[in-house]
Amino acid sequence: MKTILTVDDSASVRHLLKFALGSAGYSVLEAEDAASALTMARTQSVHMVITDLNMPGMDGIDFIRSLRRLPPYRGVPIVMLTTESDQGLKLQAKAAGATGWITKPFKQDQLLAVTKKLLG
Repeated sequence: MKTILTVDDSASVRHLLKFALGSAGYSVLEAEDAASALTMARTQSVHMVITDLNMPGMDGIDFIRSLRRLPPYRGVPIVMLTTESDQGLKLQAKAAGATGWITKPFKQDQLLAVTKKLLG
């Protein structure tokens, strides 16, 4: 079973992600901020990461940079899930190591199509 780490400061968004991904057969780990997500990433095996952009403490772009510095996460797909649609932010996220970008509110079928494509 593939494990997906979701990182979002909104409990309702984490709940929606867990429901959508869990119902499709994925195991879901939840973190409410980048710091706790990095701790989980160091101690768990994760096949994909879905992160918010705007979070307290460390934002999603800095989180991606930090995650990409960990050897096991150099090739793991990371998707930014955010209300932002600014092209400049998308380019920054891509430069930091983001694999994809989904705009909130997301559609479950879109999320699952992206997940399936990235995880094979």
